[in-house]
Amino acid sequence: MLEIDLRTGERPGGAESHEDCLAAENVSLRLLLAQAEINTKSLLAKAGIDARERAASDKLQKLILEELHHRIKNTLATVAAIVSQSLRDLHGAEHAQQAIEGRLLALGRAHDLLLQARWSSADLGTVVRSAIEAFDNPDERKFSISGPDIRMTSGAVIAIAMTLNELCTNTTKFGALSVPEGHVDLAWMVDQQTQRLHLTWIEKNGPVVQPPAKRSFGTRLIETLGKQLQGDVQLTYASTGFSYTFDVPTASLSSLA
Repeated sequence: MLEIDLRTGERPGGAESHEDCLAAENVSLRLLLAQAEINTKSLLAKAGIDARERAASDKLQKLILEELHHRIKNTLATVAAIVSQSLRDLHGAEHAQQAIEGRLLALGRAHDLLLQARWSSADLGTVVRSAIEAFDNPDERKFSISGPDIRMTSGAVIAIAMTLNELCTNTTKFGALSVPEGHVDLAWMVDQQTQRLHLTWIEKNGPVVQPPAKRSFGTRLIETLGKQLQGDVQLTYASTGFSYTFDVPTASLSSLA
């Protein structure tokens, strides 16, 4: 029979029963679970708010980028129209007009790529394929392309897209792709030890190459774009085919915006 001190409600000697200890522990556990439930609901509610805020922020950013892209494309179209109208009646300016319009189109294609990548970065392979698309022949490919995936920021995307447009335009007018059997090998690799990108453009089976008598605007543009990325540019006018070599730190491709 369980003996309890009627004055204190405890067992003789002040010791609590095993059942009392379990009851106290159960109460504490229920309190902890209740508090955990409150905390969890609070965290979930906060997470829901944060998720909605992030979604709203992402949507706003997308709208801003699309509007910025739209205005840039309109500006480029306006500039192209101004150039066309300004040079229309100028004798012998047809080549200059076509060159300027081609460069503006290349800049517009580069901006298209950046919009698809949320204006943050784009892959080098994607930039290359976009740049040569208008100059290639889907029935008989004129370009051989090879190289690893490399993410580049907006500044590098625009510089390389503009460079490739100059090379493509030049080869279709004067180089390998000005003849049916001409071909271009375009390849790039990364030296992991030096952390540098090495890109080569080599023209084959084209007409005999004659070194230019003077440096054209296109040549100066290619060299300037290379220096903008802190890279080294080499243009070689071998009789068997023109080649372009670009050697640049990979850090320059990911740090310039």
